[in-house]
Amino acid sequence: MSGNSSLRGAVPSSPRLACLHGDTFARAVMLRFVLVLALALAGVGRAAETQLDLEALDVQIAVEGGQRVAIAKGEARFKGRDFLLTADEIRYLESTETLVATGRVTFTRGDARLLAERLSYRRQDGTFTAQDIRLGIFPAFAEGESAEGSAKEITVRRARVTYGEPGPWQPTLTADLVSFAPGERLRTENASAGVGRVRPIQLPKFQHDFTRPLDASVAVDGGFRSSLGAFLDLEALAPLAPGVRVGADLGVYSNRGVMFGPAASYTSATAPETLRGRFRSGYINDHGDRKTDILGHAIPEERAYAEWQHAQSLTPDLTLNGQLMWWKDSEVVRDFRPRSFFPVQEPDTFLESVYTGRNYFISAFTRLQPNHFHRVQERLPEFRFDLLPLSVGHGFYERASASAAALREDPVGDGPSIRSLRFDAYYGLARPIRVREWLAITPVAGARVTHYTDTQGASSGTYTRTLGEVGVDAALRGSGSFDYKNPVWQIDGLRHLVTPRVSYRYIPEAKKGRARIPQIDRETFATYLQPLGLGDVRNLDDLHGTNTLRLSLDNAVQTRDPVYGTRDLLLLNVANDLRFHRRPGERDVSEVHTQLAALPARWLQVDIYQSFAPQTLRQRELNSGVTLRDGAAWSVRFANNFLRGQIQDYHVDARYRLTERFETLMKLQYDARRRRFNEQVYGVSQNLNNTWLLSYTVSLFSGRRRESSFGFNVQVDTIGF
Repeated sequence: MSGNSSLRGAVPSSPRLACLHGDTFARAVMLRFVLVLALALAGVGRAAETQLDLEALDVQIAVEGGQRVAIAKGEARFKGRDFLLTADEIRYLESTETLVATGRVTFTRGDARLLAERLSYRRQDGTFTAQDIRLGIFPAFAEGESAEGSAKEITVRRARVTYGEPGPWQPTLTADLVSFAPGERLRTENASAGVGRVRPIQLPKFQHDFTRPLDASVAVDGGFRSSLGAFLDLEALAPLAPGVRVGADLGVYSNRGVMFGPAASYTSATAPETLRGRFRSGYINDHGDRKTDILGHAIPEERAYAEWQHAQSLTPDLTLNGQLMWWKDSEVVRDFRPRSFFPVQEPDTFLESVYTGRNYFISAFTRLQPNHFHRVQERLPEFRFDLLPLSVGHGFYERASASAAALREDPVGDGPSIRSLRFDAYYGLARPIRVREWLAITPVAGARVTHYTDTQGASSGTYTRTLGEVGVDAALRGSGSFDYKNPVWQIDGLRHLVTPRVSYRYIPEAKKGRARIPQIDRETFATYLQPLGLGDVRNLDDLHGTNTLRLSLDNAVQTRDPVYGTRDLLLLNVANDLRFHRRPGERDVSEVHTQLAALPARWLQVDIYQSFAPQTLRQRELNSGVTLRDGAAWSVRFANNFLRGQIQDYHVDARYRLTERFETLMKLQYDARRRRFNEQVYGVSQNLNNTWLLSYTVSLFSGRRRESSFGFNVQVDTIGF
């Protein structure tokens, strides 16, 4: 039985149905036939439970195998409570409450979209089965022979899964079974993984959380450098357990040999922000031109390194951070891992745990020296307590610190080791006085006691040093507003904040006991103004008397910002010291230090730091930079570094986007003192399927003792996962 006569009594009369009695009129206006069925399985009372929202160009009711079937053909569309189903034909089987879709099937539910040739959906439990499927669940795409699932999980059999859009260079895996929990995770059984059609990695079990980066990673760097020859560096990590990836670093160098070492990374599977770490290593029998290390010693053939970083939040109040940097010789990382070497040229090994209290910190810190070519102030360990400023009544604020440290410094080459067991405590009081709303004056006073159990010189034994300080900090705050607008520079009013500051510290006899104190924490070279307060100095074993007045002036010019409220246009800070007590070689007035940052528009940034002697106006240091940018289209930065008698360099760093996929880059470094380009880099970067970033660079070097004069690199980085 078929035809529209079967609808009588089953469907309420409707103007939408009446208008379709004429086939010619329906085809002329291309109206869709909309059927809202109320098929009662056991009386009128169940009509609401089985109501359907089914659209098609042609709908019929038929009886097949003893059960009523609604047949929708031609752009058929069924809208469920939480999904949408479209196909060439959709059949609804009344007795089993099943939808059967065939021909160009599209099934959309939440973030998941499935394409198939045939799909069956059971309304009672929300489950489905499908054949010959394609499935998209961001960020994965899958194909398979069949699929089954529910709103919580979809299982694809004999599947191929691609991370991101399908393509020949995408991370891909094939598996007997892949289960998706939309928006949550992916699980596989008997999988092989790789890139495109090359899938050499076998994974009996694999699981990936969609909220986290892809567990597997590959980094490739290759090319030619005259010191290494043709080379290929490869790091590959595969998942071992949730959050744990293990693999290896492999480097092949035609002029040197093969470097190999295990590598790993780890993070918490449930809370990645609480735990992360990384390990990498390498060993090589180097048969190339190894030259000498920083001590002038010949570098042996057996070369190796190991590096580890760890960061962990044990509780909301307790952290643990550590780093290991072991280099068998001073140049192994510089020769084979230059990208890691130049940002940090002296290896540092430490372990630190910090407990954060309500208004204090308790820390344990250990610094070790596993290498023999750098001097390091080792702490074996140091325990420390720091009390943040705390009100004690009557307007007074206290701060305090205490530490116990076992210190050691081994020489580089010949010479004795320096050892020290030191106990130190500081206590300070401050009393802020608000003279006016625009003027605040804060007198300060403090004392520091340091005890050494091992001293040096003729009078060995213990030594206790007691120091005191007095001083004052004052700040005057002023502001002005100006109704100035400039649409070109996106300026909506101006506000100028100006804060003159005065700080004074008097610490008499700070250098007493210098002949007996093992000088491990000593003063280091710095061009900036150092902290004045006795409680802030770090060169605790190398103190000098202080009688200094510091003058500074802070300026900020701001405008309104529709997103952030205010935007800084100009920052200008100037400071210098007046020394009433001078060390040999010091002047009574220090250099004038100036910092300037100008950000008048989002496409322009200027930053300058300089210091000069006010007695002669002779410039001592100048570091500056000007950055121009046009969104993601191009950017260029001009910079310089100048330190009288030591550095006079000029830099250019530029990028220009040619197309959506290609970008050019250039880096230049010119040494004006030696009149040569120390470094020239020219290259092109390529975005491959929004997954890989390929960089092709040619490098030219002059003047470096170890680096090659010429290099060509092809580097592969991930950007899509």
